[in-house]
Amino acid sequence: MEPKKTLFKGVIEDFRGRASCYKQDWHNGFSSGFRILAPTLYIFFASALPVIAFGEQLSKDTDGTLTTVETLASTAICGIIHSVLGGQPLLIVGVAEPTIIMYTYLYSFAKNQPNLGERLFLAWAGWVCIWTAVMLFLMAMFNAAAALNRFTRFAGELFGMLITILFMQEAIKGMLSEFSVPEGKDQSLPIYQFQWVYINGLLGVIFSMGLLYTALKSRSARSSLYGAGWLRNVIADYGVPLMVILWTALSYSLPTKIPSGVPRRLFTPLPWEPKSLQHWTVAKELFSVPLAYILLAIVPAVMVAGLYFFDHSVASQMAQQKEFNLKNPSAYHYDILVLSFSVLICGLLGIPPSNGVLPQAPMHTRSLAVLRRQALRKQMVRTAKEGMMNNASSSEVYGKMQEVFIKMDDKGNEDSAHKELKELKDAVITEGEKITEGNGAVTAPEVFDPEKHLEAYLPVRVNEQRVSNLLQSLLVAGCIGVVPVIQKIPTSVLWGYFGYMSIDSLPGNQFGERLQLLFITPRRRYKGS
Repeated sequence: MEPKKTLFKGVIEDFRGRASCYKQDWHNGFSSGFRILAPTLYIFFASALPVIAFGEQLSKDTDGTLTTVETLASTAICGIIHSVLGGQPLLIVGVAEPTIIMYTYLYSFAKNQPNLGERLFLAWAGWVCIWTAVMLFLMAMFNAAAALNRFTRFAGELFGMLITILFMQEAIKGMLSEFSVPEGKDQSLPIYQFQWVYINGLLGVIFSMGLLYTALKSRSARSSLYGAGWLRNVIADYGVPLMVILWTALSYSLPTKIPSGVPRRLFTPLPWEPKSLQHWTVAKELFSVPLAYILLAIVPAVMVAGLYFFDHSVASQMAQQKEFNLKNPSAYHYDILVLSFSVLICGLLGIPPSNGVLPQAPMHTRSLAVLRRQALRKQMVRTAKEGMMNNASSSEVYGKMQEVFIKMDDKGNEDSAHKELKELKDAVITEGEKITEGNGAVTAPEVFDPEKHLEAYLPVRVNEQRVSNLLQSLLVAGCIGVVPVIQKIPTSVLWGYFGYMSIDSLPGNQFGERLQLLFITPRRRYKGS
């Protein structure tokens, strides 16, 4: 990404690039039919459940001024805006942990100021959002996203690994908290006696670990040896949300002698309660904030703008990694511009703003991968084995496989096949070559295994579209109206899902893969070996 000196040049180029494929983005989504529901539900749960948890945390830290209702509303509004008007539709936006931390500090500061207090906290936070929006707008104007060429993949994956660790940390902290009395609760109540707290903790371990294990197994159901193919596909596509429902249902199968508060469940205020309705009039109170505090809001706004610029851009980068083989152009400059307007809207509504989130963004892209289709893969394996049985040369085997790819792939042609199958070609052609170790020893030649090598080198193709992002944002919005249903989910199921998100975000993270290499013998470190 080269530096651009003309104002808004990056935004204009991004807009033109994405406008050329805007119609196709919608066509690709709607033409997928019911198949789009699987990635939609998958990313909906990955987006909604953390936001619900962050909303509970924010409610405790702001004495109920901001709750899950506001975090869900922000995620839904910003998600709809981005899915319709944003540049990169694969990018998922939502209220993230750094936003919760920042709002906690803003509340603590405002609460202790006589001229602000709890009454003007949201109005002052609105000014922070206004200044943040102005700074993000200036970044888009001056093409600040051109600096992304200095953000290497290592930096992005290191940041992604940090988020992965934070999710796992939150899961572990949550499970441990099931063994203690919640802060601010009356410890003299019967439900908080030692035996019930201990039973709550044990049930929490069962539900969280059960959700984690079954969710991971369901995602790998396609490679299972059991069940019909259609059943394995259904479990792989819809297994994770089904496991959340299953373990929630199991939590109601406990003996009647156990108190109603065991296991603990999510606490979310109803959106129609008076306190939840006061936020939507914050815009009228903006000028009730003293001028000194309006100017002081620039200080936290600088930190928020810098954080959002980096976080949003890195999340977009991670959703567009090279191995995803995306065809449509990026839109870093334009997306920062859209983000500035989203932050402004959230500030005027009195809700915490949303930005690009990890690991949901790359998880969304990965869930939309449509290549590695079974029919194509099986035919290429069959062709390769036939050639090997007839003692065909490596070049001839690859040539036959390439012919199958061009014939069966809906976008197949010789040029695209040569580009997409380059790594597979290298693996096939080098079959039979001797491998020399670092100490000079020569090992036996590597044998080409069609199934193993196709699994490793067949390129991913992603269904680039806007429908799944829009649908999951609408589902998040729908959560606001079904808060009584959300309140039935055990908190332990939420901790198990956090652990699942942490583990599921690791595949494709090269930094994580390199860490694993430390525990693998040198001869077995390479793909396909």
